[in-house]
Amino acid sequence: MKQLIITPLFWLLCAIGTLYSQSESNYTQSIPGVDIGLEMVAIPSGTFEMGSALDEEGRKSDEGPVREIEMNGFWISQYEITWEQYNLFIERAIDQLENEHKASDVDLDVDAVSGATTPYVDMSLGMGREEGFPVVNITQKAASTFCEWLSALTGHFYRLPTEAEWEYAARAGSEGPYYFGEDPSKLEDHAWFKENSDGKYHQVGLKKPNPWGLYDIYGNVAEWTLDQYSEEGYAEAGLPFEPTVSEYPVAVRGGSFTSTPDELRSASRMASDPVWKERDPQFPRSKWWFTDAGFVGFRVVRPMETPSPDEYSRYWGKQ
Repeated sequence: MKQLIITPLFWLLCAIGTLYSQSESNYTQSIPGVDIGLEMVAIPSGTFEMGSALDEEGRKSDEGPVREIEMNGFWISQYEITWEQYNLFIERAIDQLENEHKASDVDLDVDAVSGATTPYVDMSLGMGREEGFPVVNITQKAASTFCEWLSALTGHFYRLPTEAEWEYAARAGSEGPYYFGEDPSKLEDHAWFKENSDGKYHQVGLKKPNPWGLYDIYGNVAEWTLDQYSEEGYAEAGLPFEPTVSEYPVAVRGGSFTSTPDELRSASRMASDPVWKERDPQFPRSKWWFTDAGFVGFRVVRPMETPSPDEYSRYWGKQ
């Protein structure tokens, strides 16, 4: 038997491999002063075909052409952002608490982040704001500012996902209409949607996750992305990402508790609409809140390669 010779180079490569593995692990993002965190799931680098095939049942014209997209690794929140997490941003009571575990990726004073207006009506529209319910009725601007605030608070760079990142994470290596295949009857086990939701959202994490461990990626509440929506499709999606330039229309993904099975497919898209603010003139008409979009929420992304400070504004909607 040949003797195995272990050289210093071998140990160096092992150390590098260990660090690389750890850098791509799931983790929990703690928040100072509260027993509330964000579970973050590591999504590996890779390539995938974005969009739907011409013969996919339920396909719409804005879901193509199919493009092969190369993705860099990132983390994405395992669950949709909940009311108790978002309320920390609204109340801002923890801003001055010392964070012993704050990272140094982002050097931003939390006081420099704009505060959101406090709504004077129940923005859950009667569906409840108890523990574990997803936040809804917020604009893409509000969701992006939450990401900016979270970045300042933790020292890690957070933002909304691009459409390509969202679909890549939702597919989890699959190529069909759903991450579990083609049979929409299986949605009952994986999503809250029109047929089983009783017309309201539900606590996050009650249905089965996708193969990469993401809960409610289909249904419950639809999720904001960073991209401007175009009914012409996304022929240039990810080549490179182009940030939103106006509030309407913005691409929203995943479908919600009001959606049909076709609207929950991995490639399905929805555009933001001005009617989301037209319920009642007494409701707040601000950059923070919608008034009739109780089906729209979000989850957050942290890229494994932190952008330069010069790029922060394009991701946080502050061009």
